Amino acid sequence: MQVNVDAAGENIVGDAANEPSIAIDPTNPNRIAIGWRQFDTISSNFRQAGYAFSTDAGRNWTFQGVIEPGVFRSDPVLESHPAGHFVYYSLRQNFLTDLFISFDRGESWPARVNIPGGDKAWLTIDKSNGPGHGHVYAAWSTAAGCCQNRTFTRSTDGGMTYMTAIALPSTPVFGTLAVGPDSELYVAGINFPSGNNSNFVVARSLDASDAEVTPTFTSVGLSMGGAFRASVGPNPGGLLGQVWIDVDRTDGPSRGHVYLMCSVDPPGGDPMDVTFSRSTDGGQTWSAPIRVNDDVGNTTAWQWFGTMSVAPNGRIDAVWNDTRNDPANLLSELMYAFSTDGGLTWSANVVLSPPWDSRIGWPNQNKIGDYYDMQSDNVGVSLAYAATFNGEQDVYYLRIGPYDCNGNGVADEDDVASGVSQDCNQNGIPDECDVRGDFDADRAVTSDDVPGFAAALVIVDPDCSTLADMNTNGAADGDDIAHFVKVLYAE
Repeated sequence: MQVNVDAAGENIVGDAANEPSIAIDPTNPNRIAIGWRQFDTISSNFRQAGYAFSTDAGRNWTFQGVIEPGVFRSDPVLESHPAGHFVYYSLRQNFLTDLFISFDRGESWPARVNIPGGDKAWLTIDKSNGPGHGHVYAAWSTAAGCCQNRTFTRSTDGGMTYMTAIALPSTPVFGTLAVGPDSELYVAGINFPSGNNSNFVVARSLDASDAEVTPTFTSVGLSMGGAFRASVGPNPGGLLGQVWIDVDRTDGPSRGHVYLMCSVDPPGGDPMDVTFSRSTDGGQTWSAPIRVNDDVGNTTAWQWFGTMSVAPNGRIDAVWNDTRNDPANLLSELMYAFSTDGGLTWSANVVLSPPWDSRIGWPNQNKIGDYYDMQSDNVGVSLAYAATFNGEQDVYYLRIGPYDCNGNGVADEDDVASGVSQDCNQNGIPDECDVRGDFDADRAVTSDDVPGFAAALVIVDPDCSTLADMNTNGAADGDDIAHFVKVLYAE
């Protein structure tokens, strides 16, 4: 599903959109926002903070435009707070950063907050039930308009104010952050901003959750079986991916295990693989890296933009771009694999997209951004990625696996089939997640819905009571008429 589209849902010809990041409302997974670098023309390197939102779990998208039109912005990072509001971390042309906050789940971004930061920043929010619940953490590279080699900050008031930046041991850059089940914090990267670096590091803090102290960190180095690379191959002006870190948050024996993934250049003639390492002692020691891509014998393919997320049930999901099926190694396909045993073994790789050319549609810089972004739930994955299916760079949302709009850990179609959920208008969306009053499944309440609404009330159709329950009080009755009329005329 293309995200950067016009009001009619059509592609916008001549623009470019890349480097997407995604936020999903933990209180209502139907509400999703994606941000990206928006180039209105490929003849210029000028870009802005593009964004779009979905109210139906990514089935449809509304492209609202850009935050602060006319202002240069880059390196978007979106996250959700446990309370449901979204944040948008954004880099300015002077290598300083801002944080925008949306209280309507990505429809608008009215609040702007000062936050330290710089190039290749990343951000995470503690959604655990630990002592750091709601804390915001950010880290960035040493290429910054502030702070010299101090590359970390924290907010303990939900993202409104931030501590003075501090240095991290080993200075991890070009990576991400993750919070464990007990509010332990991890920052991953390489130890120097280089396009050819085999020195991977993970910094850990056990007291970042304590608002009364300045966080302290320890760091360890590890091997990922090759070198982090940039400015080569299919993305000659950018990174070949980030260093991804995540944590198992289940209550089972893998609770607290830490996982690392990256696209790396291994020794020999193979240009790039996706590799994985894990720690079972809170990031103090790490396993030997294993390869996730299964193209055994093909030593010329690029597996780039390796991206990882961990589901609440412990499943590890991975995607990447892969050139293995193009003899010339020019066209990439999106690939997927998963692990259900903590990364010890991985599923067969599955192609998710048609082939596309990463070397076209460049917006006056020779890259399609530096990363993708995704989030896992118990039945599937929500992915924000960029590709050139239209002959230009565009941003897409992909649901890998079934939808779970009500967040109950069961596929939507199974909820409907079992009778847990109704689907009165038969559009495949459980009615509790659908537009109330939309009986003809056109995503709007119009005069065409009046007969269906009336029938649901007069006949008291048990299969349509949820859709007719306009005031969401659990019953379809006369009290819903005024609400229906109000929505009808608002449309």
